[in-house]
Amino acid sequence: MLPPAALERAINRTVREQWGRILASLVKSVGDLQLAEDSLQDAVVSAMSHWQTNGLPDSPAAWLLTAARRKAIDRLRRDRSFASRQDEIAYLAELENQAHNDEADVIPDKRLEMIFTCCHPALAEKTRVALTLRTLGGLTTEEIAHAFLDKPDAMAQRLVRAKRKISLAGIPYKIPDAEVLPERIASVLSVIYLIFNEGYAATAGDRLTRTDLIEEAIRLARIVRQLMPDDTEVGGLLALMLLHDARRIARTGKHGELVPLEKQNRARWDKAKIAEGAAILEQVLPRQRPGPYQLQAAISALHAQSPSWQATDWPQIEALYQLLYAIQPSPVIRINQAVVVSYARSPETALAMLDEAASGGSLDAYQPYFAARADVLARAGRTQEAKQCLATAIDLSDNTLEKTFLSDKAASL
Repeated sequence: MLPPAALERAINRTVREQWGRILASLVKSVGDLQLAEDSLQDAVVSAMSHWQTNGLPDSPAAWLLTAARRKAIDRLRRDRSFASRQDEIAYLAELENQAHNDEADVIPDKRLEMIFTCCHPALAEKTRVALTLRTLGGLTTEEIAHAFLDKPDAMAQRLVRAKRKISLAGIPYKIPDAEVLPERIASVLSVIYLIFNEGYAATAGDRLTRTDLIEEAIRLARIVRQLMPDDTEVGGLLALMLLHDARRIARTGKHGELVPLEKQNRARWDKAKIAEGAAILEQVLPRQRPGPYQLQAAISALHAQSPSWQATDWPQIEALYQLLYAIQPSPVIRINQAVVVSYARSPETALAMLDEAASGGSLDAYQPYFAARADVLARAGRTQEAKQCLATAIDLSDNTLEKTFLSDKAASL
């Protein structure tokens, strides 16, 4: 008999590592996301009593899949429309008869189909992120609500509506056709990067980073790369997140304060992640299919591999930003490009670029714009204007650590 603590660790590990694969396979069988998730939850509850009495099965994930199929059959038999669902029940029963609990390979990997479903353009962006975290990551509704600073009940309703929309709209559980695949994979990567960015620079709260979200985004990217090894942008995104995450520990000081890139202790950077990110770039860049994630990763690699802030190769980073902006001309990229130009050429040139980026009014409430402009103004000697921009940036920030950092910077001018 397993001790309760050991049993809980075993179940938590299986759920965290295998939830997405089990659920995706189950959805493919039952054709209904809500039914699949409810049945898998029932199987997890059963595992707690069964495994404690009989010990861990050889393949906990395969055990859960088989148990979940049985739970799905039970739920279908209790359904009011039982008579009309005989074909589904027969199909599931046939799958159950074919299952072998001692073989991990009974779980076909259908996660790629699932992630395309969760990231379908018909769903709102926030819903795509939440649904991906739930179905592929196995995060609880409470964990997802915490990530969004939402109430668990509100997040639960969002997830229920999303599953209902998938069912009513007939969104298929399949890999998109070739003609729409590039557009759809772009949506998938965007969702993963949104998860990472919320973890890497939390928009609100009293923490600079959310390690759980960072690690989940990287794990999801690894899954997609395993399933789509020839897609260069998938590799580019994974490299980008690894290279960014390599600096995570050095981004805060011993008292929890924010430490900017130029003052970070580079000895604290994660050399293994830098090496892995650089190695992925060496695989994808020679294929000469550059995309935004690959270019951003190349920029991050130049920072990560520079021995010091003073030795940063600003001209090469500027050249990469020029190419990035040509491919993806957005105000956000223009802001970052301007900051690089302020080091590669002059603050005055950068300010002209920032003026141009803000001319349309779309950045009036964009906090990073005012923080970047304040930095460039300060280095141009325009202290009072820099203080005004910092005051605006502070007002627009909801992150406590970021507010403190910007306030200290204003006080030091």
